[in-house]
Amino acid sequence: MKYQEILNHGSKILKLNDIKSFNLDSEILLSLTLKIDRSQLLLNLDKRVENKEKKNFYNLIERRSNNEPIAYISGYKDFWKSKFKVDKNVLIPRPDTETLIEQVLDELDINSSKKILDIGTGSGCILISILKERKRCSGVGIDISKKAVKLAKYNAKIQHIDNRIKFLNSDIDNFCRDKYDLIISNPPYIKQLEINDLDKDIKNHEPKVALDGGVDGYCKIRLIIKKSSNLIKKKGKLFLEIGINQTRETLKILNLNGFYKTRIVKDLSSKNRCIVSTKI
Repeated sequence: MKYQEILNHGSKILKLNDIKSFNLDSEILLSLTLKIDRSQLLLNLDKRVENKEKKNFYNLIERRSNNEPIAYISGYKDFWKSKFKVDKNVLIPRPDTETLIEQVLDELDINSSKKILDIGTGSGCILISILKERKRCSGVGIDISKKAVKLAKYNAKIQHIDNRIKFLNSDIDNFCRDKYDLIISNPPYIKQLEINDLDKDIKNHEPKVALDGGVDGYCKIRLIIKKSSNLIKKKGKLFLEIGINQTRETLKILNLNGFYKTRIVKDLSSKNRCIVSTKI
């Protein structure tokens, strides 16, 4: 069977299982199977697939047919300027979250030597991306998942910045170590009842602990803001990713905890995505 033929068959299976990006996903999965770039694949569509490769490809197609995200199948995700190892224990990094990184980097000049705390670090992609851009800064990332912390440590090591970063297994409620110049967080902010409305890729495969924001969606936001008020230095800045309809209530919570001088930042779709506020 030629590359083109197996690609077509893979696309057909994915389409029958309601995978919207069936053509692209088939190409990505065959590239993974053959261990070649997608561009190489498309330039060699007349080449033949060996039986072992065919079997491996159809195993991947079956996983994708069950809505398993491509990032979990491949084991990595491109984010900011790097490639990060991901698995089912961490949220898949999304382009909109790069808005958070842009705001932090705007705040820090190239020679800054600030201490940064990342709450709910997951794969570590946010903190690692920032520290790679600001060579004199250091950071701590915390997460309640031991498996997420292990993965974040691995990502820091392969990015060669493990000397400036620590990842700790801790809930923010029990964390009281040191004071920080900047605190960043992409907290769970989806209402419990709305999780079932998410795409199958997300609700069936990504960790619910990284999605579930409680009954009203503000459970973790409130906790993070309250704890950050004690962990941040005076005039320090808090960078929060939020849901598109959470601006007004989040501002109230911030003000109640001594955070003002607030800036609201829109994402790639021009929706409110990030709030930057200063501890007074």
